[in-house]
Amino acid sequence: MAHSHSHDHASHKHDHGHDHAHGHSHGDAPSSERKLLFAFALTTLMMVVEAGGGFVSGSLALIADAGHMLVDSLALLLAFFGARFAARPADARRTYGYGRIEVLAGFVNALTQFALVAFIIYEAVQRLFDPQPILSGIMLIVAVVGLAVNVVVLRSLHHHDPDDVNIAGASLHVLGDLLGSVAAILAALAVRWMGWLWADPVLSVLVSLLILRSAWMLLRRSSHILLEGTPDGVELAEVEEAVRGADTAILGVHHVHVWQVTAGSRMATLHAELEDGADQSRVLQAIKVLLNDRYGVGHATVQFDPGPCQDELEGCSDGSHRVR
Repeated sequence: MAHSHSHDHASHKHDHGHDHAHGHSHGDAPSSERKLLFAFALTTLMMVVEAGGGFVSGSLALIADAGHMLVDSLALLLAFFGARFAARPADARRTYGYGRIEVLAGFVNALTQFALVAFIIYEAVQRLFDPQPILSGIMLIVAVVGLAVNVVVLRSLHHHDPDDVNIAGASLHVLGDLLGSVAAILAALAVRWMGWLWADPVLSVLVSLLILRSAWMLLRRSSHILLEGTPDGVELAEVEEAVRGADTAILGVHHVHVWQVTAGSRMATLHAELEDGADQSRVLQAIKVLLNDRYGVGHATVQFDPGPCQDELEGCSDGSHRVR
């Protein structure tokens, strides 16, 4: 027999236990859904108040923050459905389940931030060349209420798995709202006390630039997971050396791939060349325990090669190292 596939489905019980250890499990889903639904309701309500206050007072900072909240409401709703679908079990068509929907939600959230920033900057430039009168009293009251609401929402979303790009995306939007409210308060005070109409569009742009950096980081993180990149903190060369030393019967390791399906759920595949007569069950267990304990890999597929790699379809030089 040329190859021996070892794919331990019984290890799924162990896999789920590992997910709990890493702070991400299906048991967390209802909690995430409640947080997101609460955030969605409050944000939508505040969006209506800020939009009305912005049009009445003539403040770009308030209108921009209301626009930001509109995007946030949609983003929080998307994140809610992402959390709900992520809890669905795997089926015959989606064997890894629906967990990656939350990564898609984070990716879309980041893209919407870029579009919003472009809109705010465009409007701000228009306002700088053509200043508009602003009712600073109304602007200040609405901005203070908006700040309070954003603090409440952000605190409700604060405690989450750092790898959960869905909640991270939602939190990013709310943080942007909070900064927008702070900018609106400062602009209202500048207009009221100093008569600086330019403060309104200028502070709107400054907040947009702060949001831009966070949006770029979220975009990079979510796209890395979607492209099945190696998780942060995992070096393939180091993984291969570690697996090579997991058991004395292992002669060589190649075709090593480690990726994330979603937050806290790491997968790995690899080929291992064994000496003649090696106990495959013992070696398989040693490799799985090593990958789980040291690298957080909850599910691994291991192929044993009884001799040197002769896989003509894949070859042994696919970009991964070959450790002997």
